[in-house]
Amino acid sequence: MSPGSDPHLETALLWLVDQRASMTALLEELVLQNSFTGNPAGVAAVARTVAEELRRLGLRTELVPSARFGPHLAFAGRAEGPPVFLVGHTDTVHPPEGFQGFRVEGDLARGPGVFDMKGGLVVALFALEALLVGRALGRLPLRGMFVADEEVGSPESSTLLAARARGAACALGFESGRNGDLVVTARKGVAALRAEASGVAAHAGNEHEKGRNAVWSLARFVDAAQQLTDYGRGVTVNVGRFEGGASKNTVPDRASAQVDLRYLTAEDGDRLFRRLEELAAERAVPGTRVEVTRGAARPPLARTEASAALAAEYGACQRAAGLGSGEAPLVGGGSDANTTGAAGVPSIDGLGPRGAAFHTPEERIELSSLVPKAAALVRFLAGRAR
Repeated sequence: MSPGSDPHLETALLWLVDQRASMTALLEELVLQNSFTGNPAGVAAVARTVAEELRRLGLRTELVPSARFGPHLAFAGRAEGPPVFLVGHTDTVHPPEGFQGFRVEGDLARGPGVFDMKGGLVVALFALEALLVGRALGRLPLRGMFVADEEVGSPESSTLLAARARGAACALGFESGRNGDLVVTARKGVAALRAEASGVAAHAGNEHEKGRNAVWSLARFVDAAQQLTDYGRGVTVNVGRFEGGASKNTVPDRASAQVDLRYLTAEDGDRLFRRLEELAAERAVPGTRVEVTRGAARPPLARTEASAALAAEYGACQRAAGLGSGEAPLVGGGSDANTTGAAGVPSIDGLGPRGAAFHTPEERIELSSLVPKAAALVRFLAGRAR
């Protein structure tokens, strides 16, 4: 033991060194339980497994029920003071009838959600257990939430998450790790929008003049909406789905589109939505109507002096664990760290294991990164224990 070292930290890290097999076993258990967002029972099963692990460590847990999704898992330690807030999710994008199974090929483990983000959950759980072994967990002010609807934009949990995170000293997100172990300090804001056009149906051959074409009206709106993309400002508009009409010989009276919005500032997001409302009125064909409604939305995760300092503090822990460090470039995708950041809590993300291809059948992680990633978290949390 080196002079001046923390014996509790040393004990925790020494225990963690031999946990790769146990971490892999828990990861397999979580991955084999399908937890597609639209499979509430499966998400609930994963949440219960994680809750059992947290309770075994002496933490208080609460499964917050939902009418639409699986339960949201909240937890807390027993030490007083502004807590470190851990952020994650138990749902995945993979439906039960699609990509399934868990297999290990050398250092790679493959399976649905293995990278996004069941590997991150395992990292967090084993780091907390290491702190318990090192007798530091009871001295750590700690709270957290693993939500059940992250992959669809956290439409229900974001309010709960913000309320529980407020007042925390910092928030740590365990989304998929980035190349070089870079820490995420900035993410774009994300919003979902639905545009619906209504018109008048008519026979395309006999009474075409009586029809009012909803597809044409919505197409005019879509063309204008797509032109609001401004790469220089970091604003993108993407119409990813368009539906309408019943047959080629019927003037369509209904059409709908699903639109994805990304932006760097909350002001840009509000401005973008207002302009889309204006375009809906301006571009509608006479006799038709286009309405836009906002769905799930996440504010941007803005890089601040406090979050940059947090990233530097965590980066030092990563280097001590044999990992890389530094800040990742701006990330276009949102996460629940966007919510904690907007709640005024310094937030960083991307602290899960190394891997690749999340949201695809090639999703995988590097098993050799599990222990070092957990060790970095142990070092950080030990430094915050009282």
